[in-house]
Amino acid sequence: MKINVSKYVNGVAAVALAGGLAGAASIAVSGSAEAACPAVTIADMKGVKAGANPQQYELAEFQSLASCELEFAGNPASADLNGKIKGNPDLPSLAERLPEEPLVVVPYAEVGKYGGTLDVLSNATEAGTSDFLSVRHVNLVRYADDLTTIVPNVAKDWEWNDDFTQLTFHLRKGHKWSDGAPFTAEDVKFWYDNLSLDPKVIEKPKDYVLVAGERMTVEVIDPQTVRFNLPAPKPGLLAHFATSYAQGFQPKHFLGQYHPDISADADEKAKALGFENGYEVIAAYFGNSDWTDTPSPLLSKPDQVGNMPKAVVPTLESHITISDTTEGRHLVANPYFHMVDTAGNQLPYINEQDEVYINENEVRLLKLVNAEVDYKAQSLRLPSAPMLMDGQEKGDYTIDLKPTISMPVFSFNLTSDDMEKRKVFGDLKFREAMSSAINRDEINEVAFFELGTPKQYTGFSPSPDFVDPKWEQHFVAFDPDGAKKKLDEIGLVDKDNDGFRDLPNGDKLVLNIQFATQGVASQVVELVAQHWSDVGVKTTSKEVTPDEYRSAQSSNQLDIGAWEMGLPLAYVLGLNESFVAPFGDYFNHRTGMLWAEYIDTEGKSGVEPPKWVYDMKDDIDAFQSATVGSDASNEIGARLVENLTGNLVMIGTVHAVDPIFHRNALKNFVPFKTASYEYYRTYPYRPQQWFLAE
Repeated sequence: MKINVSKYVNGVAAVALAGGLAGAASIAVSGSAEAACPAVTIADMKGVKAGANPQQYELAEFQSLASCELEFAGNPASADLNGKIKGNPDLPSLAERLPEEPLVVVPYAEVGKYGGTLDVLSNATEAGTSDFLSVRHVNLVRYADDLTTIVPNVAKDWEWNDDFTQLTFHLRKGHKWSDGAPFTAEDVKFWYDNLSLDPKVIEKPKDYVLVAGERMTVEVIDPQTVRFNLPAPKPGLLAHFATSYAQGFQPKHFLGQYHPDISADADEKAKALGFENGYEVIAAYFGNSDWTDTPSPLLSKPDQVGNMPKAVVPTLESHITISDTTEGRHLVANPYFHMVDTAGNQLPYINEQDEVYINENEVRLLKLVNAEVDYKAQSLRLPSAPMLMDGQEKGDYTIDLKPTISMPVFSFNLTSDDMEKRKVFGDLKFREAMSSAINRDEINEVAFFELGTPKQYTGFSPSPDFVDPKWEQHFVAFDPDGAKKKLDEIGLVDKDNDGFRDLPNGDKLVLNIQFATQGVASQVVELVAQHWSDVGVKTTSKEVTPDEYRSAQSSNQLDIGAWEMGLPLAYVLGLNESFVAPFGDYFNHRTGMLWAEYIDTEGKSGVEPPKWVYDMKDDIDAFQSATVGSDASNEIGARLVENLTGNLVMIGTVHAVDPIFHRNALKNFVPFKTASYEYYRTYPYRPQQWFLAE
């Protein structure tokens, strides 16, 4: 089937990704405040010059450039919303709630109005929810919507030292948590020392909190200044904070009272709440990972939450959860949020957010067509575009088709528990044959309406200059005869004359692709399964929930991983997971699980990996410490691509576009540059200034 969708594809251009690693410039404030401030927007700047950072100002900077004094106003519903937040004190004045140096956000089209509920749709608890999480998300910094410039957010400013071994953040004086407690540098240090690196909280530290496997130190200079001291250069650390869901702070005043390293009576306090010890309370509130979607006590401890001082952990985000069930969540605006618009109105504009969980893709699509949802991008795939586009006029919504960072990728379980399959999957000739057996042109035509480009997975998307173009076409050409020849050579032949190849020992070879539509379109999986069956490797496919997929993957039970993958250079500079076994994480692909176990345990358990796995592990550490764009960096980067792609750890398919849905009543919504989890979806587009015009 072909449809004319080209008119819906806007801005399908390569996104520059290597920039934005330098610290924000210092601001020289001059002039005097003379009048009320003009309510400038991106559409009409009213003669006010842009500041040091696109689409936002620090307060003193804005007042200087606009020659005005900003007067602040709050949401009239703030007191009522605050009353719904368990454990919050009565609401003080707005002046006591805002930082002394709030972040001034320039709305896209117009100064918004308060009120309303943002209706959103996710798959299930901890499944397909990052879309919604990104709407309220904050971190120390973020990418501007040009996806090249890193700008302040929670942090007011930052600077690197000359060799990228010291990163200093300056926080906002008077910034407060959602319960009114001060937010300070101590909260950053607490997150790093007492949560991220405490094995009783997070068993294994994530790569981004380490530098070449070694820990950093976090130093509190004063309440508004915190410094990361790195054992080696890692300029990508800043880009990590700009893209990751993992926030670089947690409320020490609240969680610290249950941490035995912070509070001497932590366990006593925990027992008074009905828990065994303080760590159990931390697990109830914070979880045991950096994933911000961990079920709150409202869901995980419903029988105990009545005795707990707060229903959820305090936040710096724009909204805070007040209800959490297996059917969805409900949130209200954070009355202490640190952003204001150019008219002085505290953000966010939207009072409440309501999230509903539906795992069935067809039901989700029907709700979108019926305009029961205000915004949706995650889990929407291009094959659904015709149905969504047909309903635009009646449903009064808009569908944008935007280039993706990632593409559907398949991976074979290189350390399968089935020893015969492990031998086959581990044979590079097998992976080359299976890549050549995929008819990417057919996938592009049938699933992607010829809007995509057949490509191999290289670990970088889009490709930096150091990626030799040959790797993007490595075993991409459709060559079923060549695939059959290679399969014959490695002993995969039809021994029982049933029309399908058997394992070398005579056992039947059947591949089962378990997939979730959150991660890859069903049409792509079905086509790949047919292509592999066509060369004699019997392949079936089965749709499962994201949780089922991840459970099977975690227990090393998948034959094949199936999920979209692709990382921009900025992301790779801060996170090594694509180049270190198991070559992905819980949320997408993990292959070579037993190789990872061997490396983590220093050979005590697991399976010893081949040399190229160790080479990539060393190279990614060196790459993250090298100066971006230097000869040394480019040489290492090229070597990473050669090892990852040459060994076909992941098998790419077609790089295309994905739909993004929003109701037209959702204002200050601008078309995104990418349909991208990698830049954390809505985060660059300042959803705190969205509002509902109804």
